[in-house]
Amino acid sequence: MHRNSFAFLIVVLHFCLIGKLLSATRAADKQPNIILILADDLGYSDLGCYGGEINTPNLDQLAANGLRMTQLYNTARCCSTRASLLTGLYPHQAGVGAMMADNGLPGYRGFLTERCVAIPAVLREAGYRTFMSGKWHLQGAGDPDCLPTNRGFDDYYGCFKAYASFYRSDIYVRLPEDRPKPDFGNDFYATDAITDYALKFINQARGGDKPYFLYLAYNAPHFPLHAPKAAIDRYVPVYEKGWDAIREERHERMLKMGVIKNGFKLSPRGHVTKVPNRNRDSAYYDKQIPAWDTLPANRRADLTRRMATYAAMVEIMDRNIGRVIADLKSNGELEKTLIVFLSDNGACAEWDPFGFDNNPYPKNRLYQGAELAEMGQKGTFHSYGTGWANACNTPFRLYKHYNHEGGISSPFILHWPERLKRKGDIDRQPAHLIDLSAMILELGRGKYPKRWKGNKILPLSGRSLAPVLSGGKLPERPIFFEHEGNRAVRQGRWKIVWTNYLKKWELYDIERDRSELNDMAAQHPERVRAMDKLWHEWAAKSFVQTAQVPQPSSGMPKIYYLQP
Repeated sequence: MHRNSFAFLIVVLHFCLIGKLLSATRAADKQPNIILILADDLGYSDLGCYGGEINTPNLDQLAANGLRMTQLYNTARCCSTRASLLTGLYPHQAGVGAMMADNGLPGYRGFLTERCVAIPAVLREAGYRTFMSGKWHLQGAGDPDCLPTNRGFDDYYGCFKAYASFYRSDIYVRLPEDRPKPDFGNDFYATDAITDYALKFINQARGGDKPYFLYLAYNAPHFPLHAPKAAIDRYVPVYEKGWDAIREERHERMLKMGVIKNGFKLSPRGHVTKVPNRNRDSAYYDKQIPAWDTLPANRRADLTRRMATYAAMVEIMDRNIGRVIADLKSNGELEKTLIVFLSDNGACAEWDPFGFDNNPYPKNRLYQGAELAEMGQKGTFHSYGTGWANACNTPFRLYKHYNHEGGISSPFILHWPERLKRKGDIDRQPAHLIDLSAMILELGRGKYPKRWKGNKILPLSGRSLAPVLSGGKLPERPIFFEHEGNRAVRQGRWKIVWTNYLKKWELYDIERDRSELNDMAAQHPERVRAMDKLWHEWAAKSFVQTAQVPQPSSGMPKIYYLQP
Protein backbone atom coordinates (compact mmCIF):
# COMPACT_ATOMS: atom_id res chain seq x y z
CA MET A 1 0.00 0.00 0.00
CA HIS A 2 2.84 2.32 0.86
CA ARG A 3 4.54 1.65 -2.49
CA ASN A 4 1.30 2.25 -4.40
CA SER A 5 0.71 5.57 -2.61
CA PHE A 6 4.25 6.67 -3.35
CA ALA A 7 3.90 5.75 -7.01
CA PHE A 8 0.58 7.60 -7.19
CA LEU A 9 2.19 10.68 -5.65
CA ILE A 10 5.00 10.58 -8.24
CA VAL A 11 2.45 10.42 -11.06
CA VAL A 12 0.49 13.37 -9.63
CA LEU A 13 3.64 15.47 -9.23
CA HIS A 14 4.69 14.57 -12.77
CA PHE A 15 1.43 15.80 -14.23
CA CYS A 16 1.47 18.93 -12.06
CA LEU A 17 4.94 19.76 -13.38
CA ILE A 18 3.82 19.19 -16.95
CA GLY A 19 0.79 21.40 -16.30
CA LYS A 20 2.96 24.19 -14.99
CA LEU A 21 5.33 23.92 -17.94
CA LEU A 22 2.43 23.97 -20.41
CA SER A 23 0.92 26.96 -18.59
CA ALA A 24 4.25 28.82 -18.72
CA THR A 25 4.62 27.96 -22.41
CA ARG A 26 1.12 29.25 -23.16
CA ALA A 27 1.88 32.49 -21.26
CA ALA A 28 5.11 32.89 -23.21
CA ASP A 29 3.37 32.26 -26.53
CA LYS A 30 0.37 34.49 -25.86
CA GLN A 31 0.45 37.94 -27.41
CA PRO A 32 0.57 40.45 -24.56
CA ASN A 33 -1.35 43.65 -24.25
CA ILE A 34 1.24 46.40 -24.73
CA ILE A 35 1.14 49.95 -23.36
CA LEU A 36 3.91 52.24 -24.61
CA ILE A 37 4.12 55.47 -22.59
CA LEU A 38 6.18 58.37 -23.92
CA ALA A 39 6.94 61.56 -21.97
CA ASP A 40 7.88 64.77 -23.76
CA ASP A 41 11.14 66.58 -22.83
CA LEU A 42 11.47 64.78 -19.50
CA GLY A 43 14.99 65.01 -18.07
CA TYR A 44 17.07 61.93 -17.31
CA SER A 45 17.04 62.41 -13.53
CA ASP A 46 13.54 63.86 -12.98
CA LEU A 47 11.76 60.72 -11.76
CA GLY A 48 12.17 59.57 -8.18
CA CYS A 49 13.44 56.19 -9.38
CA TYR A 50 16.15 57.99 -11.37
CA GLY A 51 17.26 60.25 -8.51
CA GLY A 52 14.84 63.17 -8.77
CA GLU A 53 12.95 64.98 -6.04
CA ILE A 54 9.69 65.15 -8.02
CA ASN A 55 6.88 63.04 -6.55
CA THR A 56 6.44 60.14 -8.99
CA PRO A 57 5.21 57.18 -6.87
CA ASN A 58 3.52 55.32 -9.71
CA LEU A 59 6.48 55.27 -12.05
CA ASP A 60 8.72 54.52 -9.08
CA GLN A 61 6.57 51.48 -8.31
CA LEU A 62 6.78 50.28 -11.91
CA ALA A 63 10.57 50.54 -11.63
CA ALA A 64 10.63 48.76 -8.26
CA ASN A 65 8.69 45.83 -9.74
CA GLY A 66 10.28 46.04 -13.17
CA LEU A 67 13.53 46.86 -14.93
CA ARG A 68 15.37 50.13 -15.54
CA MET A 69 17.69 50.29 -18.54
CA THR A 70 19.98 53.21 -17.85
CA GLN A 71 21.66 53.43 -21.27
CA LEU A 72 18.65 53.42 -23.57
CA TYR A 73 19.22 56.11 -26.20
CA ASN A 74 16.77 58.33 -28.07
CA THR A 75 17.32 60.56 -31.13
CA ALA A 76 17.62 63.93 -29.26
CA ARG A 77 14.37 65.45 -30.56
CA CYS A 78 10.59 65.04 -30.31
CA CYS A 79 9.48 64.11 -33.83
CA SER A 80 12.57 62.16 -34.84
CA THR A 81 12.22 59.95 -31.77
CA ARG A 82 8.56 59.37 -32.59
CA ALA A 83 9.48 58.39 -36.14
CA SER A 84 12.05 55.86 -34.91
CA LEU A 85 9.84 54.52 -32.15
CA LEU A 86 6.97 53.83 -34.54
CA THR A 87 9.05 52.30 -37.33
CA GLY A 88 12.12 50.61 -35.83
CA LEU A 89 14.29 52.67 -38.19
CA TYR A 90 16.72 55.51 -37.68
CA PRO A 91 14.73 58.75 -38.15
CA HIS A 92 16.32 59.70 -41.47
CA GLN A 93 15.46 56.27 -42.88
CA ALA A 94 11.84 56.92 -41.95
CA GLY A 95 11.99 60.44 -43.45
CA VAL A 96 12.07 62.55 -40.26
CA GLY A 97 15.73 63.45 -39.82
CA ALA A 98 14.94 66.95 -38.61
CA MET A 99 11.56 68.55 -37.91
CA MET A 100 8.29 68.83 -39.82
CA ALA A 101 9.41 70.99 -42.73
CA ASP A 102 9.80 69.22 -46.07
CA ASN A 103 13.34 69.93 -47.23
CA GLY A 104 12.94 67.82 -50.34
CA LEU A 105 15.75 65.52 -49.18
CA PRO A 106 14.95 61.80 -48.67
CA GLY A 107 15.91 61.82 -45.00
CA TYR A 108 14.33 65.19 -44.20
CA ARG A 109 10.76 65.10 -45.52
CA GLY A 110 9.11 65.69 -42.13
CA PHE A 111 6.69 62.74 -42.33
CA LEU A 112 6.77 58.94 -42.44
CA THR A 113 7.65 58.08 -46.02
CA GLU A 114 6.85 55.11 -48.24
CA ARG A 115 10.18 53.51 -47.20
CA CYS A 116 8.73 52.45 -43.84
CA VAL A 117 5.76 50.77 -42.22
CA ALA A 118 4.47 51.80 -38.79
CA ILE A 119 4.63 49.26 -35.98
CA PRO A 120 0.88 49.49 -35.18
CA ALA A 121 0.08 48.57 -38.79
CA VAL A 122 2.17 45.41 -38.48
CA LEU A 123 0.64 44.58 -35.11
CA ARG A 124 -2.85 45.06 -36.53
CA GLU A 125 -2.00 42.49 -39.19
CA ALA A 126 -0.99 40.18 -36.33
CA GLY A 127 -4.42 40.50 -34.72
CA TYR A 128 -4.00 43.50 -32.42
CA ARG A 129 -6.40 46.35 -31.83
CA THR A 130 -4.38 49.54 -31.94
CA PHE A 131 -4.98 52.81 -30.13
CA MET A 132 -3.18 56.08 -29.64
CA SER A 133 -3.84 58.93 -27.24
CA GLY A 134 -1.62 62.02 -27.18
CA LYS A 135 0.94 63.88 -29.24
CA TRP A 136 1.48 62.66 -32.83
CA HIS A 137 4.04 65.16 -34.23
CA LEU A 138 4.50 63.36 -37.55
CA GLN A 139 2.06 65.23 -39.78
CA GLY A 140 4.66 67.04 -41.84
CA ALA A 141 3.93 69.81 -44.30
CA GLY A 142 4.82 67.49 -47.17
CA ASP A 143 2.12 64.95 -46.32
CA PRO A 144 -0.90 66.24 -44.36
CA ASP A 145 -2.37 62.73 -44.61
CA CYS A 146 0.34 61.29 -42.36
CA LEU A 147 -2.19 60.73 -39.60
CA PRO A 148 -2.32 58.07 -36.86
CA THR A 149 -5.32 56.35 -38.44
CA ASN A 150 -3.47 56.23 -41.77
CA ARG A 151 -0.46 54.63 -40.12
CA GLY A 152 -2.03 51.69 -38.35
CA PHE A 153 -4.04 53.01 -35.41
CA ASP A 154 -7.74 52.09 -35.17
CA ASP A 155 -8.59 55.03 -32.90
CA TYR A 156 -6.88 58.28 -31.98
CA TYR A 157 -7.36 61.21 -29.66
CA GLY A 158 -4.77 63.95 -29.37
CA CYS A 159 -3.07 66.99 -30.84
CA PHE A 160 -0.97 67.46 -33.99
CA LYS A 161 0.91 70.52 -32.69
CA ALA A 162 4.56 70.36 -31.69
CA TYR A 163 3.50 72.07 -28.46
CA ALA A 164 0.22 73.58 -27.37
CA SER A 165 -1.69 74.99 -24.44
CA PHE A 166 -2.64 72.38 -21.87
CA TYR A 167 -5.91 74.27 -21.34
CA ARG A 168 -7.35 74.24 -24.88
CA SER A 169 -9.59 71.35 -25.85
CA ASP A 170 -10.47 72.83 -29.26
CA ILE A 171 -7.09 71.98 -30.80
CA TYR A 172 -7.41 68.30 -29.88
CA VAL A 173 -8.93 65.95 -32.43
CA ARG A 174 -10.67 62.58 -32.53
CA LEU A 175 -10.06 60.12 -35.37
CA PRO A 176 -11.69 58.58 -37.32
CA GLU A 177 -13.73 61.71 -37.79
CA ASP A 178 -17.06 59.95 -37.25
CA ARG A 179 -16.15 59.21 -33.62
CA PRO A 180 -17.89 61.40 -31.01
CA LYS A 181 -15.75 64.11 -29.42
CA PRO A 182 -16.48 65.05 -25.81
CA ASP A 183 -17.19 68.46 -24.39
CA PHE A 184 -14.78 69.03 -21.53
CA GLY A 185 -16.18 72.47 -20.74
CA ASN A 186 -13.84 74.60 -18.64
CA ASP A 187 -12.24 71.62 -16.89
CA PHE A 188 -9.92 70.59 -19.71
CA TYR A 189 -6.29 69.84 -18.90
CA ALA A 190 -4.40 67.97 -21.61
CA THR A 191 -2.66 65.34 -19.48
CA ASP A 192 -5.96 64.37 -17.83
CA ALA A 193 -7.83 64.28 -21.16
CA ILE A 194 -5.16 62.18 -22.88
CA THR A 195 -5.43 59.68 -20.01
CA ASP A 196 -9.24 59.75 -20.11
CA TYR A 197 -9.07 58.54 -23.68
CA ALA A 198 -6.39 55.98 -22.95
CA LEU A 199 -8.73 54.47 -20.37
CA LYS A 200 -11.66 54.58 -22.82
CA PHE A 201 -9.56 52.73 -25.39
CA ILE A 202 -8.44 50.08 -22.87
CA ASN A 203 -12.05 49.53 -21.83
CA GLN A 204 -13.09 49.39 -25.48
CA ALA A 205 -10.48 46.70 -26.11
CA ARG A 206 -11.97 44.56 -23.32
CA GLY A 207 -15.01 44.04 -25.48
CA GLY A 208 -13.25 41.46 -27.64
CA ASP A 209 -10.73 38.65 -27.58
CA LYS A 210 -7.93 40.48 -29.40
CA PRO A 211 -4.82 41.85 -27.66
CA TYR A 212 -4.27 45.59 -27.83
CA PHE A 213 -1.41 48.00 -28.40
CA LEU A 214 -1.85 51.41 -26.77
CA TYR A 215 0.57 54.24 -27.52
CA LEU A 216 0.11 56.80 -24.73
CA ALA A 217 2.12 59.85 -25.81
CA TYR A 218 1.95 62.67 -23.27
CA ASN A 219 2.94 66.19 -24.25
CA ALA A 220 4.05 66.81 -20.65
CA PRO A 221 6.33 68.26 -19.44
CA HIS A 222 7.10 70.04 -22.75
CA PHE A 223 6.55 73.80 -22.71
CA PRO A 224 4.31 75.75 -22.36
CA LEU A 225 4.64 75.14 -18.64
CA HIS A 226 1.06 74.81 -17.42
CA ALA A 227 -0.29 73.37 -14.17
CA PRO A 228 -2.90 74.20 -11.50
CA LYS A 229 -1.71 76.87 -9.12
CA ALA A 230 -2.01 74.67 -6.01
CA ALA A 231 0.20 72.02 -7.59
CA ILE A 232 2.82 74.65 -8.46
CA ASP A 233 2.73 76.18 -4.99
CA ARG A 234 3.70 72.86 -3.39
CA TYR A 235 6.98 72.78 -5.30
CA VAL A 236 8.08 76.38 -4.79
CA PRO A 237 9.88 75.66 -1.47
CA VAL A 238 11.65 72.69 -3.08
CA TYR A 239 13.27 74.77 -5.81
CA GLU A 240 14.06 77.94 -3.91
CA LYS A 241 17.47 76.37 -3.16
CA GLY A 242 18.32 76.68 -6.87
CA TRP A 243 19.75 74.56 -9.65
CA ASP A 244 23.24 74.12 -8.19
CA ALA A 245 21.94 72.48 -5.00
CA ILE A 246 19.39 70.37 -6.91
CA ARG A 247 22.12 69.00 -9.21
CA GLU A 248 24.33 68.02 -6.28
CA GLU A 249 21.46 66.34 -4.43
CA ARG A 250 20.34 64.41 -7.49
CA HIS A 251 23.87 63.26 -8.24
CA GLU A 252 24.28 61.92 -4.72
CA ARG A 253 20.95 60.04 -4.86
CA MET A 254 21.74 58.58 -8.29
CA LEU A 255 25.00 57.17 -6.98
CA LYS A 256 23.32 55.66 -3.91
CA MET A 257 20.53 54.12 -6.01
CA GLY A 258 22.95 52.70 -8.58
CA VAL A 259 21.40 54.59 -11.47
CA ILE A 260 24.91 55.76 -12.31
CA LYS A 261 28.09 53.89 -11.42
CA ASN A 262 30.33 54.88 -8.56
CA GLY A 263 33.00 57.21 -9.82
CA PHE A 264 30.79 59.01 -12.34
CA LYS A 265 31.35 62.66 -11.64
CA LEU A 266 28.89 65.51 -11.79
CA SER A 267 29.62 67.60 -14.87
CA PRO A 268 30.39 71.29 -14.29
CA ARG A 269 27.52 73.74 -14.43
CA GLY A 270 26.33 73.70 -18.04
CA HIS A 271 27.02 75.77 -21.11
CA VAL A 272 24.60 77.96 -23.06
CA THR A 273 25.04 76.64 -26.58
CA LYS A 274 25.29 78.83 -29.66
CA VAL A 275 22.03 78.99 -31.61
CA PRO A 276 22.43 82.29 -33.49
CA ASN A 277 18.85 82.62 -34.75
CA ARG A 278 17.50 82.09 -31.25
CA ASN A 279 19.84 83.32 -28.53
CA ARG A 280 22.60 85.43 -30.07
CA ASP A 281 21.46 88.48 -28.10
CA SER A 282 21.43 86.63 -24.75
CA ALA A 283 23.91 87.89 -22.17
CA TYR A 284 24.91 84.23 -21.70
CA TYR A 285 25.45 83.34 -25.37
CA ASP A 286 28.25 80.76 -25.56
CA LYS A 287 28.89 81.16 -21.82
CA GLN A 288 28.46 79.12 -18.68
CA ILE A 289 25.14 79.09 -16.85
CA PRO A 290 25.39 81.51 -13.90
CA ALA A 291 25.68 80.28 -10.33
CA TRP A 292 22.28 80.42 -8.65
CA ASP A 293 23.53 82.57 -5.78
CA THR A 294 24.75 85.27 -8.18
CA LEU A 295 21.23 86.00 -9.44
CA PRO A 296 19.09 88.80 -7.94
CA ALA A 297 16.19 87.78 -5.70
CA ASN A 298 13.48 88.71 -8.21
CA ARG A 299 15.09 86.57 -10.90
CA ARG A 300 15.44 83.63 -8.54
CA ALA A 301 11.74 83.91 -7.62
CA ASP A 302 10.75 83.86 -11.31
CA LEU A 303 12.97 80.87 -12.08
CA THR A 304 11.79 78.99 -9.00
CA ARG A 305 8.22 79.32 -10.20
CA ARG A 306 9.13 78.02 -13.65
CA MET A 307 10.74 74.87 -12.30
CA ALA A 308 7.92 74.37 -9.79
CA THR A 309 5.45 74.42 -12.69
CA TYR A 310 7.51 71.88 -14.62
CA ALA A 311 7.69 69.59 -11.57
CA ALA A 312 3.93 69.87 -11.08
CA MET A 313 3.44 68.77 -14.70
CA VAL A 314 5.60 65.70 -14.12
CA GLU A 315 3.71 64.83 -10.93
CA ILE A 316 0.37 65.18 -12.75
CA MET A 317 1.61 62.90 -15.53
CA ASP A 318 2.66 60.32 -12.94
CA ARG A 319 -0.73 60.57 -11.22
CA ASN A 320 -2.44 59.89 -14.54
CA ILE A 321 -0.19 56.91 -15.23
CA GLY A 322 -1.34 55.74 -11.81
CA ARG A 323 -4.93 55.87 -13.08
CA VAL A 324 -3.97 53.48 -15.89
CA ILE A 325 -2.16 51.14 -13.48
CA ALA A 326 -5.13 51.13 -11.08
CA ASP A 327 -7.52 50.33 -13.93
CA LEU A 328 -5.38 47.41 -15.07
CA LYS A 329 -5.01 46.14 -11.52
CA SER A 330 -8.74 46.32 -10.79
CA ASN A 331 -9.41 44.24 -13.88
CA GLY A 332 -6.73 41.66 -13.09
CA GLU A 333 -4.62 42.70 -16.08
CA LEU A 334 -1.54 44.39 -14.63
CA GLU A 335 0.57 41.23 -14.34
CA LYS A 336 0.11 40.24 -17.97
CA THR A 337 0.41 43.69 -19.57
CA LEU A 338 3.75 44.87 -20.91
CA ILE A 339 4.19 48.51 -19.87
CA VAL A 340 7.09 50.52 -21.27
CA PHE A 341 7.95 54.07 -20.21
CA LEU A 342 10.54 56.44 -21.64
CA SER A 343 11.19 60.07 -22.63
CA ASP A 344 11.61 61.26 -26.21
CA ASN A 345 14.80 63.26 -25.55
CA GLY A 346 16.73 65.00 -22.82
CA ALA A 347 15.57 68.11 -20.99
CA CYS A 348 14.98 71.22 -23.10
CA ALA A 349 17.42 74.13 -22.63
CA GLU A 350 15.78 76.55 -25.07
CA TRP A 351 17.27 79.15 -25.21
CA ASP A 352 19.18 80.66 -22.28
CA PRO A 353 19.22 80.36 -18.46
CA PHE A 354 16.09 82.48 -17.98
CA GLY A 355 13.77 80.64 -20.36
CA PHE A 356 11.36 82.36 -22.74
CA ASP A 357 7.80 83.61 -22.79
CA ASN A 358 5.08 84.55 -25.22
CA ASN A 359 5.65 88.24 -25.67
CA PRO A 360 7.71 88.41 -27.77
CA TYR A 361 8.85 84.84 -28.50
CA PRO A 362 11.54 83.71 -27.84
CA LYS A 363 12.40 86.47 -25.37
CA ASN A 364 12.18 86.30 -21.61
CA ARG A 365 9.75 88.18 -19.42
CA LEU A 366 10.60 88.64 -15.74
CA TYR A 367 7.58 87.93 -13.54
CA GLN A 368 7.61 89.79 -10.22
CA GLY A 369 5.45 90.25 -7.17
CA ALA A 370 1.78 89.44 -7.72
CA GLU A 371 2.55 88.40 -11.31
CA LEU A 372 4.24 85.23 -10.03
CA ALA A 373 0.84 83.71 -9.22
CA GLU A 374 -0.15 84.04 -12.91
CA MET A 375 2.65 81.77 -14.08
CA GLY A 376 1.48 78.46 -15.49
CA GLN A 377 -2.13 79.58 -15.77
CA LYS A 378 -4.42 80.02 -18.78
CA GLY A 379 -3.17 82.46 -21.39
CA THR A 380 0.49 82.23 -20.32
CA PHE A 381 3.48 80.64 -22.00
CA HIS A 382 6.82 79.83 -20.35
CA SER A 383 9.85 77.62 -20.71
CA TYR A 384 12.26 77.06 -17.83
CA GLY A 385 15.59 77.63 -19.58
CA THR A 386 19.09 76.22 -19.65
CA GLY A 387 19.85 76.28 -15.93
CA TRP A 388 16.99 74.00 -14.96
CA ALA A 389 17.49 71.78 -18.03
CA ASN A 390 21.05 71.26 -16.85
CA ALA A 391 19.69 70.16 -13.46
CA CYS A 392 17.09 67.86 -15.02
CA ASN A 393 19.81 66.09 -17.02
CA THR A 394 22.04 65.51 -13.98
CA PRO A 395 24.85 64.41 -14.16
CA PHE A 396 25.26 64.76 -17.93
CA ARG A 397 26.33 67.48 -20.36
CA LEU A 398 24.11 69.32 -22.83
CA TYR A 399 20.46 68.88 -23.67
CA LYS A 400 17.77 68.12 -26.22
CA HIS A 401 19.02 68.77 -29.81
CA TYR A 402 22.54 67.52 -28.96
CA ASN A 403 24.11 64.07 -29.05
CA HIS A 404 25.99 64.30 -25.77
CA GLU A 405 24.50 62.11 -23.04
CA GLY A 406 22.22 64.87 -21.78
CA GLY A 407 20.43 65.01 -25.13
CA ILE A 408 20.06 61.33 -26.00
CA SER A 409 19.66 59.47 -22.67
CA SER A 410 16.12 58.39 -21.74
CA PRO A 411 14.86 57.29 -18.34
CA PHE A 412 13.51 53.86 -19.30
CA ILE A 413 11.29 51.38 -17.44
CA LEU A 414 10.01 47.92 -18.44
CA HIS A 415 7.23 46.34 -16.36
CA TRP A 416 5.77 42.91 -17.12
CA PRO A 417 5.50 40.67 -14.04
CA GLU A 418 4.25 37.66 -16.02
CA ARG A 419 7.44 37.44 -18.08
CA LEU A 420 10.02 39.83 -16.63
CA LYS A 421 11.88 38.12 -13.79
CA ARG A 422 14.22 40.97 -12.87
CA LYS A 423 12.27 42.78 -10.18
CA GLY A 424 13.93 46.09 -9.36
CA ASP A 425 17.01 45.39 -11.49
CA ILE A 426 19.13 47.91 -13.36
CA ASP A 427 20.51 46.96 -16.78
CA ARG A 428 23.43 49.06 -18.09
CA GLN A 429 23.70 47.68 -21.63
CA PRO A 430 23.67 50.34 -24.36
CA ALA A 431 20.62 50.17 -26.61
CA HIS A 432 18.46 52.41 -28.78
CA LEU A 433 14.72 52.92 -28.97
CA ILE A 434 14.73 51.24 -32.39
CA ASP A 435 15.52 48.09 -30.41
CA LEU A 436 12.36 48.64 -28.38
CA SER A 437 10.32 48.70 -31.61
CA ALA A 438 11.90 45.40 -32.67
CA MET A 439 11.05 43.87 -29.28
CA ILE A 440 7.42 44.98 -29.48
CA LEU A 441 7.09 43.33 -32.87
CA GLU A 442 8.75 40.15 -31.64
CA LEU A 443 6.58 39.84 -28.55
CA GLY A 444 3.45 40.74 -30.50
CA ARG A 445 4.37 38.18 -33.20
CA GLY A 446 4.19 40.86 -35.86
CA LYS A 447 5.72 39.75 -39.16
CA TYR A 448 7.71 42.69 -40.49
CA PRO A 449 7.16 42.78 -44.27
CA LYS A 450 9.52 43.41 -47.14
CA ARG A 451 6.87 45.42 -48.98
CA TRP A 452 4.00 47.56 -47.74
CA LYS A 453 1.19 48.95 -49.88
CA GLY A 454 3.16 48.16 -53.00
CA ASN A 455 6.37 49.81 -51.83
CA LYS A 456 9.63 48.15 -50.93
CA ILE A 457 10.45 49.09 -47.36
CA LEU A 458 13.69 49.17 -45.42
CA PRO A 459 14.52 46.31 -43.03
CA LEU A 460 14.37 47.00 -39.31
CA SER A 461 17.45 48.76 -37.97
CA GLY A 462 16.75 47.75 -34.38
CA ARG A 463 17.63 44.53 -32.59
CA SER A 464 15.09 43.22 -30.12
CA LEU A 465 15.49 44.01 -26.42
CA ALA A 466 13.73 40.72 -25.56
CA PRO A 467 16.92 39.08 -24.19
CA VAL A 468 17.06 41.57 -21.31
CA LEU A 469 13.74 40.25 -19.98
CA SER A 470 15.58 37.18 -18.72
CA GLY A 471 18.95 38.82 -18.03
CA GLY A 472 20.48 38.03 -21.39
CA LYS A 473 23.12 39.97 -23.29
CA LEU A 474 22.38 42.21 -26.23
CA PRO A 475 24.61 41.84 -29.29
CA GLU A 476 27.21 44.60 -29.48
CA ARG A 477 27.02 46.86 -32.51
CA PRO A 478 27.57 50.56 -33.20
CA ILE A 479 24.67 52.95 -32.53
CA PHE A 480 24.44 56.10 -34.64
CA PHE A 481 23.08 59.62 -34.19
CA GLU A 482 22.56 62.81 -36.18
CA HIS A 483 20.34 65.79 -35.55
CA GLU A 484 20.79 69.38 -36.75
CA GLY A 485 24.42 68.69 -37.61
CA ASN A 486 25.16 67.13 -34.23
CA ARG A 487 26.60 63.62 -34.52
CA ALA A 488 27.63 60.63 -32.43
CA VAL A 489 28.60 56.97 -32.57
CA ARG A 490 28.43 54.65 -29.57
CA GLN A 491 30.51 51.49 -30.04
CA GLY A 492 31.00 49.31 -27.00
CA ARG A 493 32.49 51.44 -24.25
CA TRP A 494 33.57 54.18 -26.66
CA LYS A 495 31.66 57.15 -27.99
CA ILE A 496 32.60 59.90 -30.41
CA VAL A 497 30.41 63.01 -30.40
CA TRP A 498 30.32 66.23 -32.45
CA THR A 499 28.45 69.50 -31.92
CA ASN A 500 27.27 71.64 -34.79
CA TYR A 501 29.06 74.74 -33.49
CA LEU A 502 32.46 73.23 -32.57
CA LYS A 503 32.58 70.87 -35.57
CA LYS A 504 35.14 68.40 -34.26
CA TRP A 505 35.00 64.92 -32.79
CA GLU A 506 35.35 64.31 -29.07
CA LEU A 507 36.06 60.80 -27.75
CA TYR A 508 34.91 59.40 -24.41
CA ASP A 509 35.20 56.12 -22.55
CA ILE A 510 31.55 55.91 -21.46
CA GLU A 511 32.21 52.96 -19.15
CA ARG A 512 34.37 55.22 -16.99
CA ASP A 513 33.25 58.70 -17.95
CA ARG A 514 29.59 58.89 -18.92
CA SER A 515 29.54 62.55 -17.90
CA GLU A 516 31.88 63.16 -20.88
CA LEU A 517 34.49 65.16 -19.01
CA ASN A 518 37.75 63.64 -20.30
CA ASP A 519 38.04 64.03 -24.07
CA MET A 520 40.48 61.35 -25.29
CA ALA A 521 40.41 62.19 -29.01
CA ALA A 522 44.00 63.44 -29.01
CA GLN A 523 45.18 60.24 -27.29
CA HIS A 524 43.39 57.86 -29.65
CA PRO A 525 43.33 59.42 -33.14
CA GLU A 526 43.14 56.00 -34.85
CA ARG A 527 39.99 55.10 -32.94
CA VAL A 528 38.43 58.44 -33.83
CA ARG A 529 39.22 57.92 -37.51
CA ALA A 530 37.79 54.39 -37.46
CA MET A 531 34.57 55.51 -35.79
CA ASP A 532 34.30 58.54 -38.07
CA LYS A 533 34.47 56.12 -41.01
CA LEU A 534 31.64 54.09 -39.49
CA TRP A 535 29.52 57.21 -39.08
CA HIS A 536 30.03 58.31 -42.70
CA GLU A 537 29.22 54.82 -43.98
CA TRP A 538 26.02 54.81 -41.94
CA ALA A 539 25.13 58.33 -43.09
CA ALA A 540 25.59 57.41 -46.76
CA LYS A 541 23.14 54.52 -46.58
CA SER A 542 20.66 56.13 -44.16
CA PHE A 543 19.82 59.36 -46.06
CA VAL A 544 21.80 61.49 -43.61
CA GLN A 545 23.33 64.74 -44.85
CA THR A 546 26.86 65.45 -43.65
CA ALA A 547 26.17 69.19 -43.58
CA GLN A 548 23.51 70.61 -41.28
CA VAL A 549 20.16 70.85 -43.06
CA PRO A 550 18.63 74.31 -42.54
CA GLN A 551 15.26 74.38 -40.82
CA PRO A 552 12.93 77.37 -41.14
CA SER A 553 12.16 79.19 -37.91
CA SER A 554 9.46 81.69 -37.14
CA GLY A 555 7.51 83.18 -34.29
CA MET A 556 5.06 81.15 -32.28
CA PRO A 557 1.44 81.06 -33.54
CA LYS A 558 -0.86 82.45 -30.89
CA ILE A 559 -3.19 79.46 -31.22
CA TYR A 560 -0.59 77.45 -29.35
CA TYR A 561 -1.22 79.19 -26.09
CA LEU A 562 -3.83 81.94 -26.07
CA GLN A 563 -7.35 81.16 -24.93
CA PRO A 564 -10.12 81.46 -27.54
